[in-house]
Amino acid sequence: MGRNYKVLFSLLTLIFMLTAITAWGEVVKLHGSTTIQKRIMEPGKAALEQATGIKLELVGNGTGNGLEDLVKGKCDASMASEEIPDAVSSMKAATGLDAPADLKSNVITSDIIKVIINPSNPVTKLSKEQLKGLHTGKISNWKEVGGSDIPVIVITSHLGSATKKVFQKMIMDGEPYVVGAIEVETTRKEIDNVAQFPEGIGAVSMGFINLPGNEGKVKVPEIQEISRPLMLITRGDPSPSVKKVLDFFTGEGKKYIKD
Repeated sequence: MGRNYKVLFSLLTLIFMLTAITAWGEVVKLHGSTTIQKRIMEPGKAALEQATGIKLELVGNGTGNGLEDLVKGKCDASMASEEIPDAVSSMKAATGLDAPADLKSNVITSDIIKVIINPSNPVTKLSKEQLKGLHTGKISNWKEVGGSDIPVIVITSHLGSATKKVFQKMIMDGEPYVVGAIEVETTRKEIDNVAQFPEGIGAVSMGFINLPGNEGKVKVPEIQEISRPLMLITRGDPSPSVKKVLDFFTGEGKKYIKD
């Protein structure tokens, strides 16, 4: 009786495993940029899985950490919202790890970074020099740029954030953020903090501003365009499974990408 039970259990386990393999013939693990996770992968995940039979496993841990996971073999591709040299620099800054020479960029689309301020802030337009001054501390009061007589509070993302690094490179000329800038773990928290503080200013992917639950929380002043690529980084050419993901989002899956 005991032996028959064990045989039956083994058969049921095998059936379950075969059913799982049939349902999900391929699993693709993507780690990295939360911008790509929220703007591209999550909105199109169900449609991709239905169209290709691929199951996506997503970990939004920032461009630098995602690239580290790729190098260590923990994922099939890393989601990156900056060019490879900058992503490598982000990884090294966050982890101290050097990158191999076979990294390859696979661009899906581009992204615009927007500055966000509290809705009560009367400022409607900011120049590059004003933005640089606000974020480095050279401008410490909003009245210096046409706003109210209140101090500036800078809200920014964590060290591994590509959005933070791109903004720092393109707008701040690589200068450090003001001492006392508030670092938060996620873009949603950055938006929530700016929405909470009348003195707040931050910089996030435009796609996050339009996500459900974020509409109307913050104000977007006019600034120069800040554009960057959104890509998957692979070790050499993408695997057949990763290529299916890329082909989907650069083809019929474009419609799922959040602006």
